[in-house]
Amino acid sequence: MPRSSGTGYSGLPRDPSMPDSREPLQDSQQGASMGTTQDNLQTSSLSDGRMLSKEFPGHGLELSTPEKALLDAPEESLWTTRADGRVRLRLEPFCTQHPYTVHQMFYEALDKYGNLSALGFKHQDKWEHISYYQYYLIARKVAKGFLKLGLEPAHSVAILGFNSPKWFFSAVGTVFAGGIVTGIYTTSSPEACQYIAHDCRANIIVVDTQKQLEKILKIWKDLPHLKAVVIFQEPPPEKMANVYTMEELMELGHEIPEKTLDAIIEAQQPNQCCVLVYTSGTTGNPKGVMLSQDNITWTARHGSQAGDIQPAEVQQEVVVSYLPLSHIAAQIYDLWTGIQWGAQVCFADPDALKGSLVNTLREVEPTSHMGVPRVWEKIMERIQEVAAQSGFIRRKMLLWAMSVTLEQNLTCPSNDLKPFMGRLADYLVLARVRQALGFAKCQKNFYGAAPLTAETQRFFLGLNIRLYAGYGLSETTGPHFMSSPYNYRLYSSGKVIPGCRVKLVNQDAEGIGEICLWGRTIFMGYLNMEDKTHEAIDSEGWLHTGDMGHLDADGFLYITGRLKELIITAGGENVPPVPIEEAVKTELPIISSAMLIGDQRKFLSMLLTLKCTLDPETSEPTDNLTEQAVEFCQKVGSRASTVSEIVQQRDEAVYQAIHEGIQRVNASAAARPYHIQKWAILERDFSISGGELGPTMKLKRLTVLEKYKDIIDSFYQEKKQ
Repeated sequence: MPRSSGTGYSGLPRDPSMPDSREPLQDSQQGASMGTTQDNLQTSSLSDGRMLSKEFPGHGLELSTPEKALLDAPEESLWTTRADGRVRLRLEPFCTQHPYTVHQMFYEALDKYGNLSALGFKHQDKWEHISYYQYYLIARKVAKGFLKLGLEPAHSVAILGFNSPKWFFSAVGTVFAGGIVTGIYTTSSPEACQYIAHDCRANIIVVDTQKQLEKILKIWKDLPHLKAVVIFQEPPPEKMANVYTMEELMELGHEIPEKTLDAIIEAQQPNQCCVLVYTSGTTGNPKGVMLSQDNITWTARHGSQAGDIQPAEVQQEVVVSYLPLSHIAAQIYDLWTGIQWGAQVCFADPDALKGSLVNTLREVEPTSHMGVPRVWEKIMERIQEVAAQSGFIRRKMLLWAMSVTLEQNLTCPSNDLKPFMGRLADYLVLARVRQALGFAKCQKNFYGAAPLTAETQRFFLGLNIRLYAGYGLSETTGPHFMSSPYNYRLYSSGKVIPGCRVKLVNQDAEGIGEICLWGRTIFMGYLNMEDKTHEAIDSEGWLHTGDMGHLDADGFLYITGRLKELIITAGGENVPPVPIEEAVKTELPIISSAMLIGDQRKFLSMLLTLKCTLDPETSEPTDNLTEQAVEFCQKVGSRASTVSEIVQQRDEAVYQAIHEGIQRVNASAAARPYHIQKWAILERDFSISGGELGPTMKLKRLTVLEKYKDIIDSFYQEKKQ
């Protein structure tokens, strides 16, 4: 591939006319502005940006010019599996951004956004805010604390906790200190934590609660690299060796000179690893996706630009952080993009996905919002439930407004002035719905991480809320394709981000092939897994995603399924399951989940679950049907209100209606091998706790096949003569 010279930012010059911004503050200033207690970290002393402004005169912050040499020793290989390895950056003439490090990105942001609110969090029912100046200084304190605890180069700080300012401080501080940020899902078992912490050679693990601390205490003896644990949400139950609070960590950091940290920062290179994202491990052990500093800084800039995220000097974006930061989508969107453009990131409560998210959205009123498909589906179901319980006139008004708006959005997809009836419907009805959801000021609503049904997309179009898709993987640092207000096509994943490439290999007659990607988004390799890295990156450096799709004449991408999910029947027919599953859910609004089966089988079959309410405390599926599901039952002549009534008594009306719906799906199939011949309704909806869904709500097909093996086998048992 063509290459350009490795030049770019090399260091941070010191302006002799100003106090060195990286010199330690006087003790009195440190105590007043940063605090050393849990209380000080959560009160208005942390929210007063004026206290620190003298330390960072805005005119004095300048980065070195791009003409200075960047890479000390440009590498030849595009990939590595070593935590301390370096890679050749994919520099090309059409991708001109000079490589730079995370610290350089943050330091540059201070000049423009230093006094702006960076992080918002609730403390005693009041919103408190931390400026970018304060954010930067706290991250340095945390970095020095990690160094004092023995963080070694190319070793990890693993973070096991819900989204909060201290998650961000820990992540940025890790990178500043020369370590590697490694997020662990809060739902992980002690065994899963042990695997990841051992694989990434974690020197330090940061946890939020005693519950998470207990997991680490159980496995500490099996973690030879672990030197300390830091707990930030609540104190440990008793004083323990090598267990520190966040406040104690920052106190320890005072013993490390500022110049020691500066030397580590200035030695960093864009082509070294700074983030590890572990895949969810649906097939075998999770893989550690190594992301370089250039992966992070380039994607934070260009991926977000493609989604029309605005720099704060134009409009400060406000976002709510609630999706797991151990997943690349949330991490790049909330954490790294926030620094790049000076966004204000407000943190939801830990029970956000159990019902409190909408309260946070109403209070914060984000300008940009991202949700995985299941989040959007749950919002849709909640609106449908409220509508079903409303009076006749209000319900009819909503249905009328959504019908008018959907038709106009389908026939007039641009953002141009809508006809009078559409504007009236929006003014009278839909604007109030969006306000009730907290989306009154939201200009961009994104989804990613899994497919979103056509039903859900059309529902939100009816509310005048376009859902913009992003497509990418952990291995592409998040988005490689993006949709935006200026780059949108219904059901599409958008266009490739400028500066990136795509090609389809092994295309069939309809132009569907495996999606292969190239660009500055592409990861460094899988940690300690050379064979898996070889499988993912071919000899020319292209990443093979394993996803199938096609590109239209204008370059919009449409995902059709996973290569590994492709069902090959005993008759040799290749059947992509996702379109058939979506068709069933669209045809039958009572269906929550549908999974097609038939690999190496004589015919296709399907497992179905019904739409049910969630327990508000645990988010577990209950036995009670949703209002929409009850309405479906009533329409077909059933009085059922629970899943068990339908399944255990084999409710004749509901089973007949589902049979007829599947027959309609079969009637529109391309050929008979695509017909669903047998199906069963399960007694419980798929869930994370049940094992059928991963942390980002992706369907874990292998788990489902194993868990419901007896039901599946019964589909294919030969009847005795």
